[in-house]
Amino acid sequence: MTPDQLAAQATAILADLIAIDTTSRESNLDLIAYVERHLGQIGVTGRRVFNAEGTKANLYATIGPVEPGGVVLSGHSDVVPVDGQNWTSDPWRLTRRGDRLFGRGTCDMKGFLALSLALAPHIAKGRAVRPLHLAFSYDEEVGCLGAPSMIAEIAREVPSPAAVVVGEPTDMVVVSGHKGIATWTVTVTGHEAHSSLIHLGASANMVAVRLMQQLADIADRLAGEGDPHGPFCPHHATLTIGQVNGGTAVNILARECRFAFDLRTLPGQEPEAILAPFFRACEAADADLRARFPDTGVRVERRSRTPSFAPEADGVAERLARRWAGDNGPARAVPYAAEAGQFQGAGFSTVICGPGSIAQAHQPDEYIEVAQMERGAAFMLRLADDLLG
Repeated sequence: MTPDQLAAQATAILADLIAIDTTSRESNLDLIAYVERHLGQIGVTGRRVFNAEGTKANLYATIGPVEPGGVVLSGHSDVVPVDGQNWTSDPWRLTRRGDRLFGRGTCDMKGFLALSLALAPHIAKGRAVRPLHLAFSYDEEVGCLGAPSMIAEIAREVPSPAAVVVGEPTDMVVVSGHKGIATWTVTVTGHEAHSSLIHLGASANMVAVRLMQQLADIADRLAGEGDPHGPFCPHHATLTIGQVNGGTAVNILARECRFAFDLRTLPGQEPEAILAPFFRACEAADADLRARFPDTGVRVERRSRTPSFAPEADGVAERLARRWAGDNGPARAVPYAAEAGQFQGAGFSTVICGPGSIAQAHQPDEYIEVAQMERGAAFMLRLADDLLG
């Protein structure tokens, strides 16, 4: 099989995957069923790992012998919303214009899933000496929530793989590190009163502003740290407040103010340690409010935490993936978070490498270049050569 042939097969599969709306707020079970039917045609049965509600599932499967030393190809099934975006073609229909394939999820990251599924029959028909494992997750886009339960099961049930390739879009070059991300929501509950009588109430907005200033001060401090010669850009941890909602009218002391923020950390940094001064300020504000009005306070809730992914010294996965990708470039790290850190935390040698550009992800008219699908196909066939001995 040639890369062009595999890329063509993958593009046909990609059209089917794009047609399934797997926005994170929706179930992904239709896509999982599609993958199961595809694998069933080659005699392979996958294993579902459901969420607590049973509305979403991860899926992992082994093609080839149940032996150690295989390769895991991992990708997430969910995509970000298209709401409010100005698309010039149907986001749920794969559309080719020139040398680009348009549709939601083309690069992030159904293009990689399609290539993985196109490769599976090639491995199944050959006499593989080491297995190919597919690992498809849910809810990556909302905090890498789905993968941990699947990774734990793979670590427990699958003979130890040699390498994990997480197929986030990297233009088919190898990435060996990413930042971690942790997100929190803070809810300040105040006591309503007329805005001219501040002694009779407590404005949630005013308390929240002071707490947000604490975060801004931490963000400024972080900007002066980090290694300017390191692989990350920005080279330091970052903190941003992404959402603020509070109050009902200009002349009413606000009953509630809620804000959400994210902290993106370098390998080795602990989010809770960085945020310790902020947490202390929240505790002090909570005690002050409750001393005045028992029904008030400050509640801090962590929404998600995805660990960072640290470059491995002489990592097996990086060595293999660079050969499959034909990549002799410098060491690379990315500022976004992915599931690579979760695989690494479970003891797997891991890299990120996938078709498409992250610059196209989450955008209206998301696309992947045909050349990237072809490069991805060449990568897959070199990987297959290793598994087939």
